[in-house]
Amino acid sequence: MLYKFRRRAEEEKGFTLIELLVVILIIGILAAIAIPSFINQKGKGNDAAAKAQARTAATAAETSSTDNNGTYGAVTVTALQTIEPTLNDTSGATLSAASGTTSGYSVTSTSKSGNVFTITRNSNGTMSRSCTTAANGGCPASGAW
Repeated sequence: MLYKFRRRAEEEKGFTLIELLVVILIIGILAAIAIPSFINQKGKGNDAAAKAQARTAATAAETSSTDNNGTYGAVTVTALQTIEPTLNDTSGATLSAASGTTSGYSVTSTSKSGNVFTITRNSNGTMSRSCTTAANGGCPASGAW
């Protein structure tokens, strides 16, 4: 009897069609789960670049205030890009707006995914962050980041 099992095992070589189809089905299911999450990562990366750019612009606005006796009136996109040359980089986001008054400022960065991130310094010195969602990514549903 052991001889029969050994001979039968030697005759069977390779995989059956059913086994191959099951493996292909499993790979397909895993790909269907993973691909959407990978696609969303590029948008999140662009949004992270826009957030970082907005924070850098806010720091440049504070530098501008130091250079102008504590007033933020000189805050513009061009002035901030002169103070901080890295704000000229538009590979992931664009510094789309910057304005200032004597006691506060607002800087806005737009991500390549379409989300807009804004940092505002109010006249009382408090900071607020907001975003508008144009696509999925790093802008939470609450609108504050």
